[in-house]
Amino acid sequence: MPKNRNRSDLLHDDDMDVGKEQIIVKVMILGDSCTGKTCLLIRYKDGAFLNNNFISTVGIDYRNKLINMGDKKVKLQIWDTAGQERFRSVATSYYRDADALLLVYDIANRQSFDNVRDWLSHIKEHGKEAVQVTLVGNKCDLPRVVQADEGRRLAEENGIPFMETSAKTGQNVDRAFLGLAERMIKMKYGFVPGGEMADTIAVNESKSINLSNCCPIT
Repeated sequence: MPKNRNRSDLLHDDDMDVGKEQIIVKVMILGDSCTGKTCLLIRYKDGAFLNNNFISTVGIDYRNKLINMGDKKVKLQIWDTAGQERFRSVATSYYRDADALLLVYDIANRQSFDNVRDWLSHIKEHGKEAVQVTLVGNKCDLPRVVQADEGRRLAEENGIPFMETSAKTGQNVDRAFLGLAERMIKMKYGFVPGGEMADTIAVNESKSINLSNCCPIT
């Protein structure tokens, strides 16, 4: 497991272009077990779908993804967490330091959606004050029991963006990660790479954000 870095989030690494600033964004994927968190990570990182040929995450898994955002290089440190209750304390110790969170439920599993409120309470209690959160309804390739409007209303109540994804087809997966990274950079550094200055919006604030600026469901 990689060591924590104590340097500034603006770094120059050997694997980056000379003269390019590297912004480090620590992203964690949270949610109940079997909601497709690992599949989302593999789809985004490797462009592949795991199907059923893998074992559920135990504890914490970790991968890097390098992306270009305007004139900046961004390294996403993506942490995949086990959803089982017995690993909740392990996840908590990690997402205290997370910049951004993908909170995932399964649109074909009502209980995973009902548990989102508990996850949000846990995040507000243990996460960073200004952590950026996106609510994700995954497995939209399957017959649904949770309607999109239910997810949208819950997100609006908590002032966070919402979208539905499919790790199987790839629908909205890139947009979920990129949108989250862009909002975190806008909040933390006051700009979108190549874009305008920004105001800070924290997940714990009651101020709502304009969801029309977030990635829509397609």
